[in-house]
Amino acid sequence: MTDLFDYEYQPFASKRMPVVARNGMVATAQPLAAEAGLEILRQGGNAVDAAVATAACLSVVEPTTNGIGSDCFAIIWMKGKLYGLNASGVAPQSISVDKLKKAGFDQMPTYGWEPVMVPGTPAGWAACSKRFGKLPLTQVLAPAIKYAEEGYPLSPQLAKLWRNASCKFKKAFHGPLFDEWFKVFNPNGKIPTAGEMWRSPDHAKTLQEIAETDADSFYHGRLAKLMSDYAAKTGGYLSFEDLNQYEAEWIKPLSVDYKGYDVWELPPNGQGMVTLMTLNILKNLDFPTPDPVENLHRQIEAIKLAFADGKQYITDPRDMGDQVAAMLKPEYGQERAKLISKTALQPEPGRLPKGGTVYLCTADGEGNMVSWIQSNYMGFGSGVVVPGTGIALQNRGETFSFNPEDANVLVPGKRTYHTIMPGFLTKNGQAVGPFGVMGGYMQPQGHLQVVTNLIDFNLNPQATLDAPRWQWLEDKKVLVEKSLSQPLAEALQRRGHEISVDLSGGAFGRGQIILRNPETGVLVGGTEPRADGSVVGF
Repeated sequence: MTDLFDYEYQPFASKRMPVVARNGMVATAQPLAAEAGLEILRQGGNAVDAAVATAACLSVVEPTTNGIGSDCFAIIWMKGKLYGLNASGVAPQSISVDKLKKAGFDQMPTYGWEPVMVPGTPAGWAACSKRFGKLPLTQVLAPAIKYAEEGYPLSPQLAKLWRNASCKFKKAFHGPLFDEWFKVFNPNGKIPTAGEMWRSPDHAKTLQEIAETDADSFYHGRLAKLMSDYAAKTGGYLSFEDLNQYEAEWIKPLSVDYKGYDVWELPPNGQGMVTLMTLNILKNLDFPTPDPVENLHRQIEAIKLAFADGKQYITDPRDMGDQVAAMLKPEYGQERAKLISKTALQPEPGRLPKGGTVYLCTADGEGNMVSWIQSNYMGFGSGVVVPGTGIALQNRGETFSFNPEDANVLVPGKRTYHTIMPGFLTKNGQAVGPFGVMGGYMQPQGHLQVVTNLIDFNLNPQATLDAPRWQWLEDKKVLVEKSLSQPLAEALQRRGHEISVDLSGGAFGRGQIILRNPETGVLVGGTEPRADGSVVGF
């Protein structure tokens, strides 16, 4: 029967309602991963156990955007306190701008060994499990291991992403370095399609080893040696010492007050600062106004100014000094707000005062909540898969610059500008809930739209995610969804914005939200209508 219909043909508008539960909830873009997290909650795990289980499962059931060789970040609300995790990788010690220039590159390439950094995700899983988890990692990773070993059927949006990537890689990948990618992800030379089963025993074995050793094998043992030996054999830069020296880092989240709510993001090297700077600007503009055109215009102008600063200054926090605090000063937001007029501006960075990703969120019945994001950076990542392991390595280093004057210039051991960012809301010292919108440079813009929809326009979590989205691209160029009203788009165009309409919906990210009523403990979740999104609870 499945060959009688088109999985991707959806001629009618679909209506979703928020999901409500009390004992626990998981929201993510893949139903199988959401159910895996819920299974762990039912087994007595907490929100952190569920988040790690879901994240590990996503490395198997959505390899088009993340994997074992990816990076992750998290914001965790545990027993009334907020914690941040940075499990993003660093550049190998043996790589440098001079070496790459001598190899014939004039900028960071997208694929191959050059953009590969030390993967942080397994360290992130282990660190969270060790500090906050209730169940052993072997139990938490069991659902992911089962799906890798036994296989699962591809969902419609997953199959679409898989097909698009495979077609691109057939043109972009040349040479034996990429043979393992095709062996694993295009088995028998065929691209998996919606409804077809895909399995990877190599993924299963690697996940089992990570679980049994609390990721020690990945950074200090057999798996580390397999990765570093393969790099040495095929011209890579990743060494056993690079892996051996890596640790995930516990960090303090940053916030701005927005109309009585504290909006939390992680500090650099992630780009969550861009959302916070935008809100710092908007709160000086009597936002929202009764005029929908003015509301959208101001959001676009504010995000442009924040991005100009973010791209100029955000990098490894060790290289930023006191710039982080300066970028969030109220007076700096006031100065940037003065630049917004009735017409579209050309964004430029200010002078600071002196001084292709998965997202998931979880909650348990005790009030603990997790905002988690995990990414290869660009789809399947670098195209380098370590033979016999299923480890597809990310290509996050692609964002490094060769220009020594740039904040994000390539330096050995350095973290690069990271697009992935989890978000969290609190009010009066109590958790409101986690939120996130994945999708490269759409993410700060998605976070902004989520926050304003929830706080300014009082939308429920599902309506917040259903609302038409926009994305500022560069200069005065703005991409809007086809569901955005034509009169509104035309009005923005009259103000100087260069408006384009996207028909696919793929450019606007994929979000999840879980909110908690502090009086009753009731959880309310929303999921992404632009993906195979799922919210499950009990």
